[in-house]
Amino acid sequence: MGVIIIREMVGTSPSSWSDAARQAVATASRTVRNIRTVEVVKSSAIVEDGEIVEYRVEIKIGFEYEG
Repeated sequence: MGVIIIREMVGTSPSSWSDAARQAVATASRTVRNIRTVEVVKSSAIVEDGEIVEYRVEIKIGFEYEG
C-alpha cells in the first residue's frame, strides 16, 4: 500500500448506525476507487416525538492514491 488519502463524510439511515456507515461507503464508492479503510468518528441521531428517526455517522474514508 502506498499513500492513503482520507476524506470525511456523514452517512445517514432511518435504520441503524451501521447502515448509515454502509450508505456512506456505498455513496463514496460510486466516485472513489480503492477504498481501503473506514473509521467511525462520531455517531449521533435525530429524535422526534421520543423516537429516533435518523441515525448519523461521521466517518473517515481512506483510499489509495493513484498518482
